[in-house]
Amino acid sequence: MWHDNETTVDYLNFGIVADACAKLLQQARGEPISVGISGGWGAGKSSLVRMVGQRLEGLNKPDENSYVFVTFNPWLYQDFDSARSALLQLVGDKVLQEAGEREGLRDKAIKLLKRINVLRLVQLGGEAAATYFTGVPVGMIGRAMKKFGLLDSDNGDDGKKDEKDKKEADKNDDGLLKKAEPLSLPNEIHEFRVALEALLEELKITLVVFVDDLDRCLPKTAISTLESIRLLLFIKRSAFVIAADNDFIKGAVRIHFAGTEIKDEVATNYFDKLIQVPLHVPRLGVNEAKAYIALLLLQRACQDGAFAEDKFADAQASTSKRLRDAWRGDSVTLEFLEGHAAGDEDIIELMRLADGLAPLLTRSVAVDGNPRLMKRFLNTVFLRSSLAEPQGIELNLQALAKWHLLERCAPTLASALANLVTSEQDGRVDKLRLAEEASADGKPLEEPFSTSDPFVFQWLGLAPPLGEIDLRPLLHLSRDTATRDFGVDDLTTAGRELRDALVEAKTRGQQLTAAITAVGEVQAGLAMGRAWVLKASKRTWKKAEDVLMLIETCKVFQQHSVKAKELLLTAPVAQIGAGIIPELQAQPWAKDVLDKWSADGGLDPKVKRAIEPMDKGKN
Repeated sequence: MWHDNETTVDYLNFGIVADACAKLLQQARGEPISVGISGGWGAGKSSLVRMVGQRLEGLNKPDENSYVFVTFNPWLYQDFDSARSALLQLVGDKVLQEAGEREGLRDKAIKLLKRINVLRLVQLGGEAAATYFTGVPVGMIGRAMKKFGLLDSDNGDDGKKDEKDKKEADKNDDGLLKKAEPLSLPNEIHEFRVALEALLEELKITLVVFVDDLDRCLPKTAISTLESIRLLLFIKRSAFVIAADNDFIKGAVRIHFAGTEIKDEVATNYFDKLIQVPLHVPRLGVNEAKAYIALLLLQRACQDGAFAEDKFADAQASTSKRLRDAWRGDSVTLEFLEGHAAGDEDIIELMRLADGLAPLLTRSVAVDGNPRLMKRFLNTVFLRSSLAEPQGIELNLQALAKWHLLERCAPTLASALANLVTSEQDGRVDKLRLAEEASADGKPLEEPFSTSDPFVFQWLGLAPPLGEIDLRPLLHLSRDTATRDFGVDDLTTAGRELRDALVEAKTRGQQLTAAITAVGEVQAGLAMGRAWVLKASKRTWKKAEDVLMLIETCKVFQQHSVKAKELLLTAPVAQIGAGIIPELQAQPWAKDVLDKWSADGGLDPKVKRAIEPMDKGKN
């Protein structure tokens, strides 16, 4: 199975974008910069952010500049007030960690952290704000501020200090609350920014803040986070990389300003004011989707020991190069993918699967080339594959993938086909077979298929054909999406074996006769009917073997001749060839069938003449 976590392993050719973003941050040379990485859910924003960090780590120059990272995930602080202050705390902790044991700088970092704590408490409002502005501990929060050294305890009833403490306090002026000083929140914010900027300069570090999963948050939390970010934006030696879906941010802004009749351009401008450089996660085309699916499949084969690690590394490198050169016309073709297999038929089949799935997963509205959805698609297919073997189900991966593709991208059609699956037909759906044949010939499709939907045409042409196989195992494995009832399968094991023997039989023989006799009248009749249905797609109505199953069964159990005549009368008369006539002429029960065929004006004259000698002989 493939996990859903962000990664720096690049199967999507995102490395080029990550390189460009890292270079932008480097070229800022200490000037503040903010980059917005936009993309929908599951598009790969988090992975791209991690790749940017990986690139920056390689650009460190300790004597001049080192990149220090703070990763903030507001989704983990979904509570409105927590999200507002958590970012400030993370930044303070990181700077304190970087200052380490460096005398002077550590003290400055501690003072900065205290100032951050004041700003966090003020954001809470109420008792904290009252305490901050008056200098007097108000309520429980005020007393906590005093306890943690955020308040000059000269103010308040129990704020007594000895002379030594007062002198030390005056000496160690950290710019926080002091008795009889005029207080201003804007001034405090300014002093905080100045102190942070100076400390970053002394540490010779650029603070890079990655903000991720913003579009997973509730609108209030998202806006609160963006408001907190403003305190840190545009400080020298700082950079912000914010990953968020632009459409989500616009929606959150509209909710935040509900009732103000905010216009679209205002919602757009709100985010644009925070972002200097907008980057969009590249949307996957068919080339990228093929490469992505192929590499995921090869990765799994490598983990299973079915594909050598060095071959996988080569495949990854060559695929990445092919994607970079795609603008030259070097597309990811099936031939290119099969070149990775080195003649291994199992790997070749996986590459064919990737080649077939990619266009449909890219163009389908339900998946739309989304990497996360493609990964989940493959996880479902392989999960069902692992469930098949313990239940005695033999299905290849391509068949599982083709059916799940229909479930995922055209659920209405999948449900319609599932409803046509019955035990009496051995799980075969004749309408599906006919549709696959029509699609191959470019002919119009009949219900429940839509001729106007290009996805349906492409899906029908995807290997392997499903119209001639028993769909019950596929539907049984898809019980996570729906429960299917196929009725009772009344064939015994021996009956199924006879059914298969009748389908394959080309000539009569004692072994076939013995098998018919052995199963008994009831099972022989059932096997004959099922075999007739299974043979439908291969029946030409011109060869003796086309009717052999009926003739041989009726020889042993003549009572089944009534059913045999019914089946023969379904023949398309215009397609009947003379090759089946001699065999039927030898069966007394077939005379009525031959007479009706002969009387039909659509019968080939040659076939009619082949029937007539028998009629003349009877006169």
